[in-house]
Order: sequence, then structure tokens, then C-alpha cells
Amino acid sequence: MAVKRPRPDFSMETHFKGLICGIDEAGRGPLAGPVVAAAVILDKGRSPAGITDSKLLTRAKREDLCRKIKNQAAIGIGIADVDEIEEVNILNATLAAMVRAYDQLIPVPAVALVDGNRSPKLNCRVHTVVGGDALSLSIAAASIVAKVTRDNLMVNLAGSYPGYGWERNAGYATSEHLAALALHGVTPHHRRTFAPVSRALRANN
Repeated sequence: MAVKRPRPDFSMETHFKGLICGIDEAGRGPLAGPVVAAAVILDKGRSPAGITDSKLLTRAKREDLCRKIKNQAAIGIGIADVDEIEEVNILNATLAAMVRAYDQLIPVPAVALVDGNRSPKLNCRVHTVVGGDALSLSIAAASIVAKVTRDNLMVNLAGSYPGYGWERNAGYATSEHLAALALHGVTPHHRRTFAPVSRALRANN
């Protein structure tokens, strides 16, 4: 019997007072491109229907929901590029992107619900939630905005670096991407500290 996945709602948000934002990221795992975080303050009375973990949505549905969220919510987006990822590691770069996303929000929230188990250093109360994009609508909305924003960045990069399939794989370690690394080599947008990229560098030297 299939296990029914929980649907995110506002139950978690009701435990806190004041304005609440959800924060999530996209792009911790890929071999190329930045990591992108989003912070979202939803209007409980106007939030779009269908918000859930971005990984459960088709690309078309994510893009549609992202447009609706941007029209009805306060949004902040933070980015950490490949140079920063290489300098401070992917975890610290992700936390830095989350801080940047939070700092863009107007109005300023009193509480941040953050997906995962690590807290960025924000000027508000922070509550981490493992699997938060399946539980909190605010975090799920942030997951959608972060994913769509990053996917679009990778599509743009694919125009300058054809052959890696970034418009399809968003920089993740698909067979297409790994084959392109072996054939075309490493670009300035690859994360050289990630094992498959390091191996490609050694093989091409």
C-alpha cells in the first residue's frame, strides 16, 4: 500500500506570532552553477492553491506557481556563486544565500522557518524544520521560487556553454552531464571541489 505523503499547510506557522517567512534553497547537490535561496512571506488569505514541495511538481507547474507566488507574496532571493562555494564550502554558501534572501524581505519577518537542520544567522527567531517543504506552506513556496529561479539561471548559462545539458539537468550529475565533462572538460561554472569535477580535471591534465 502506497504511503500518503503529507501536504504542507499553515499548521506550523500558527505556533508563532508576528510575520513568518519560509526559507529554502535549490542547488546544493549539482556539479555546476550557483546555490539559490528564497525567502517567502505568504498571505494566508491569498496564497495560491497547489503549493507543495517543488520536487513533486512538473517544471510547468512550478513555473506557474512561482508566478502566482511572486504576485501575491513578499519574496527575497539570495545567490552564492561557484567561487563562494569553492571558498567556504557548499553548506556555508547555502547559509549565506539564505541570509541574503531574508535580508531582501520587506516587511521584515519576526520568525523564519528554515528547511533542514542548520540555522542561518538571521536577525529574527529561526526555527529549522527537517523536511519542511512537505510540512510548511511558507517553506514549500520558498522551495518553488528557489528552484524556478535557479533552473532559469542554468538555462541562461547553457546558452554560453552548450553540450552539458544544463537546460535539462540544471547542473546535476546526470549521465549526460558526466559524459560532457569527459568530452568537453570543466567550465568556470563547475564546482571543482566536487568529486566528479575533480576527477574530470585530473583526467584532462
